[in-house]
Amino acid sequence: MKRFANKIIWITGASSGIGEALAYEWSKAGARLILSGRRLGELERVKAACMYSELCVTLPFDLADRQQIETAADRVLQQFGTVDILVNNGGISQRSLVMETDLQVDRRIMEVDYFSGVTLAKKLLPAMTATGGGHIVVISSIVGKFGFPLRSAYSAAKHALHGFYESVWAELHTQGIRVTIVCPGRILTDVSLHALTKDGTPYGIMDHGQKNGITAASCARKIIKAVRSNKKETYIGRQDLLMVYFKRYVPWLYYLLVSRVQPR
Repeated sequence: MKRFANKIIWITGASSGIGEALAYEWSKAGARLILSGRRLGELERVKAACMYSELCVTLPFDLADRQQIETAADRVLQQFGTVDILVNNGGISQRSLVMETDLQVDRRIMEVDYFSGVTLAKKLLPAMTATGGGHIVVISSIVGKFGFPLRSAYSAAKHALHGFYESVWAELHTQGIRVTIVCPGRILTDVSLHALTKDGTPYGIMDHGQKNGITAASCARKIIKAVRSNKKETYIGRQDLLMVYFKRYVPWLYYLLVSRVQPR
């Protein structure tokens, strides 16, 4: 963990869940953290709980607002010059059927889960390459590797992340740009509570699988290990990860299992 000391690490979605857990773990290593999310009060709470809170700054903005994203990036570049590690973690999930979901819900999920991170990457990459490189950590999902009922927009946005960031690495790895795409399965967070339903209202229910998932702290430690090892892609979860391998190696079994899921 010593290699992260004094590194400038920008985490979006840092006010809860995986982002919050990453803040605590990286703070222990003496990293200089930029904590972002919509809720300033929650970001300040996370900052206060970090081991070296004096090395943390909070920068609230809305991932659905491109202007706010660009303004935040300009502030970071002005203050720090560059970012060593960008963690595109902030996002929103979905719990609704394809035919019932308002198109504006699809657009909002794509805006938050895909375009927000792309905007930040495009703003920061010139400074990263000019100063010798940087690392972009992308929090995708196992449904970024396969489709699943009630997740059409969410799965689509996560699939898009893989195409974009694999291309980023292919173009820029010779200029010191590293990319780690993280595909969590069921993690014990509030993601299902805030997931969007067909009309854009919060789902408000803790999924059974989510409730029994691995802790955000455990997930964060695995992510940091993957970043330290410069992994291109990593999967984090339990038995739920089997679906990734079924889809890849035994597709008929994946289709059989998904066909038996009863959307509610």
